[in-house]
Amino acid sequence: MTATTTLLVIAKEPCPGRVKTRLTPPFTPAEAAALAEAALADTLAAVAATPARRRVLVLDGAPGPWLPPGFDVVPQCAGGLDERLADAFAGCAGPALLIGMDTPQVTPDLLDVDFRDCDAYFGPAEDGGFWALGLARPEPALLRGVPMSTPVTGAVQRGRLLAAGLRVRDLPALRDVDTAADARAVAALAPRGRFAARLAARAPAADRRPDRRADRRADR
Repeated sequence: MTATTTLLVIAKEPCPGRVKTRLTPPFTPAEAAALAEAALADTLAAVAATPARRRVLVLDGAPGPWLPPGFDVVPQCAGGLDERLADAFAGCAGPALLIGMDTPQVTPDLLDVDFRDCDAYFGPAEDGGFWALGLARPEPALLRGVPMSTPVTGAVQRGRLLAAGLRVRDLPALRDVDTAADARAVAALAPRGRFAARLAARAPAADRRPDRRADRRADR
């Protein structure tokens, strides 16, 4: 029940060369940025459809036409990702759930959290990170110093929550979009979304041809 919860989305403005750089190659920087924009639009649409006390886009860059109404936009602070996540929670006075822009398959049902019987929500990512973090009482210190973008990021962050004595409720694991193989897998999970449509329209010719052996190698 998110009606009393702040929903936070931390994101970068989808500019070529600044987002989804691991998609290049096989995609060009412009194609990678277009996929990032579609992923962000799908994510914001899911958040907009979820009951919330407040919806906030914590943005590195400037908002564009992809931003729906109903969001407050605040700039990201300087520093590493741990500092930026901590600062996002610091601006919340009550329960808050934070997600990124890399899981366009996210749905309002996944975001409809209820803190009445727990202190924190944790959404693990399949690459070892996390796609969602919720805190009934936002405490920035719980994030500062957590190593980001490593295979143990999620384990360290969840360990921080437990070490603080918080009751943690786990959300389903989701796959982030980092590589072309990730993009194909995630688009298949949400085939009606903007991300899937943009991938189908912009995928390089070689990438459109199914190569199950290559997919298996990439997913190992």
